[in-house]
Amino acid sequence: MIFHSQFENSYLWLPLIGFIIGFFGTVIGGGGGFFFIPVLTMLFGVPAQVAVATSLAATLPICIVGSFGHHRKGNADIRLAVAFAIAGIAGAMSGASITRLLTTNQLKVSFGAYSILIALLMILSQRKEKMDSENGRETNSNSLWQKITKGSVFGFLAGIITGTFGTTGTAPVQAGLFTLRMPIKIVVGTSLMVSAVNTLSALGAHFLVGQIDLSLVYCLTSGAVIGAIIGPRVLANVNFGTTEGPIRWWYAIGMIAFGILMIVT
Repeated sequence: MIFHSQFENSYLWLPLIGFIIGFFGTVIGGGGGFFFIPVLTMLFGVPAQVAVATSLAATLPICIVGSFGHHRKGNADIRLAVAFAIAGIAGAMSGASITRLLTTNQLKVSFGAYSILIALLMILSQRKEKMDSENGRETNSNSLWQKITKGSVFGFLAGIITGTFGTTGTAPVQAGLFTLRMPIKIVVGTSLMVSAVNTLSALGAHFLVGQIDLSLVYCLTSGAVIGAIIGPRVLANVNFGTTEGPIRWWYAIGMIAFGILMIVT
């Protein structure tokens, strides 16, 4: 169901919040959907089911604009994106049905637990990448069949996460891409492409089973699109060097903090 909520003065903060999320969402390749949920539920008191569908609607423009920008900069692998996205569509449709079966509190607690789990996996993945780098294991030795298999498994999982929690399901996608030894910029651009397809699929399902607040979508998107345009341009000129590890570490810490807040509030 689509509706317009009554405008409140606090909504004036949403374009700025959208800009920040849109910018960092396209820089890290997540689209920013992960952050929309706690912002809407904890700061603006939006019911979890409404926040999920609204987050998808606000995230879709970020993913589309960001994907186009990264593709122009050569930071995306379309063939890999297709492999992940095909399985992700099925997962997204399934996830949307799961949302309807959960209460608001169950959805918030589940999202909090998911956030903490993914953050821990990111930390472990970062440690493994560091060890592989020190041992000189940097080449991509995956066969075409391995790429298709990993793309299907991680893509389906990402689709379920997208449909259930209203996020872009980036963590499973990026985890799969990292196991394929893809460079960080290719991971960012490709994961955004996959996220765009997953988000569109989940949003289509939520049109039937969810509630989308267009007032919130307009306010968030007005700033998010601008951030999504700037993000890929900034990333193209960035040399991560030794800063990539600390950035991902603090990002994971932030996810854990959000997860704990979602569980205890």
